[in-house]
Amino acid sequence: MKSSKEGKINIQSSEEISGSLTALLKVRDSDDESSKDVKPQSSSNNTEKSDNPSAKGSGSHVCYRPEKWMLPQQAEDSLTQLNLAVVGHVDSGKSTLSGRLLHLLGRITQKDMHKYEKEAKLQGKGSFAYAWALDESSEERERGITMTVAVAYFDTKKYHVVVLDSPGHKDFVPNMISGATQADAAILVIDASIGSFEAGMDGSKGQTREHAQLIRSFGVDQVIIAINKMDAVAYSKDRFDLIRQQLGVFLRTCGFKDSSVSWIPLSVIENQNLVASPSDVRFKSWYNGPCLLDAIDSLQPPTREFSKPLLMPICDVIKSPTLGQVSACGKLEAGALRSGSKVLVMPSAVVGTVRSLERDSNACSIARAGDNVAVTLNGVDGSHVMAGGVLCHPDFPVEVAKRLELKVLVLEGANPILLGSQLEFHIHHAKEPAKVSRLVSVLDPKTGKVTKKSPRCLIAKQSAVIEVSLQEPVCVVEFSSCKALARVSLRTLGRTIAVGLVTRIIEEQD
Repeated sequence: MKSSKEGKINIQSSEEISGSLTALLKVRDSDDESSKDVKPQSSSNNTEKSDNPSAKGSGSHVCYRPEKWMLPQQAEDSLTQLNLAVVGHVDSGKSTLSGRLLHLLGRITQKDMHKYEKEAKLQGKGSFAYAWALDESSEERERGITMTVAVAYFDTKKYHVVVLDSPGHKDFVPNMISGATQADAAILVIDASIGSFEAGMDGSKGQTREHAQLIRSFGVDQVIIAINKMDAVAYSKDRFDLIRQQLGVFLRTCGFKDSSVSWIPLSVIENQNLVASPSDVRFKSWYNGPCLLDAIDSLQPPTREFSKPLLMPICDVIKSPTLGQVSACGKLEAGALRSGSKVLVMPSAVVGTVRSLERDSNACSIARAGDNVAVTLNGVDGSHVMAGGVLCHPDFPVEVAKRLELKVLVLEGANPILLGSQLEFHIHHAKEPAKVSRLVSVLDPKTGKVTKKSPRCLIAKQSAVIEVSLQEPVCVVEFSSCKALARVSLRTLGRTIAVGLVTRIIEEQD
């Protein structure tokens, strides 16, 4: 795996959202190009003492140049890390699929598996044994649903896979959003049972549509459709074809290209087509495609921003009061870290030093863009580190703002968005109450050009530019500078009503 001169892996670049989401991503024609070059950025000469480390233009303009250790070397690691979100409607079998894969690939011992089976049977939930490898809390096991994002790891021939097993229940979509924002690709799990697929596709109650729209809005353009529980329909090819046809039409409207979607029928409970070709006669009589593991290896490797200044959104914080330590957990979206590195914790504007790094529960010397790590910090009080914050380079602070211009797509079935509408604003791992402060314009869905200025309201399927005011400021970057920290979703009454991106940070007036 060779790194390019700009510090990126030389791979085929993916295009941005197409179809009905085309206008949403037409921020600037040069966005994809600008992300390949390191642009001069504002550097604060006195970050630790600055009253406003996120202020624009407060210091000299210098061009960030990565040090040699920050760029991966060819011989360092033969496996590329792939962050893989597992999403889908509640009870489709997401956690069971993840648990069974881990067991089949040797990440769960037979001894542990026997323990899970015994515990599950004692609670009358024998079929949940594999899911219990990921659903560890007593409430998750009692209710039989995933509530938080579980993280696990396994290796394929090509990838070191970080599994982000997301909750499917509608009450926990905000948790799903937090996990899926870290994903490079996704597995969308479908229940093939009669009535269950249809329930997942129900626009008012099902989560299949919402999850597909959300992962696409987060920049995920490669998805494996794992059509589970094929045993419940006697491995019917007709049922598989019907699901593929109906769901395929919807995925195209989300902007997924047919060439980036893999359709894998399987049965987790009967171990059919997970890591080897199906053995059931009814199944193999018509299916000769790849198994799930091969489909994962067929995914294109992600592009990484190795050469840009550090950016790591914080998804979780681990505090050890007895040791006086605090660790920030998350995925490096840009840059690199090692022990001794200085980092700026935002929005607290406190500088600390990296004491140690941990990846996959093992100590590591260096973490680079794409890695999911726990960063233990020295010199930082635990109260200054919070989920939704960001670790960044002390000389290149991320901005903190509460007034933003957004380019959004109003989703199908959403109620009209009005001036003054109260919404729940999600960006990376931050969530804030927000108000629509201005409806700027409606955009043509194909060209992205303005078709109407100052509309009275926005309705389903419209693309538009709006301004929002947040209750409290969040760490944010404009989409042209860093896509991962600029993708947003807007929710109300337990539903996602719009997805979009930050096109401009609006300066507060004195």
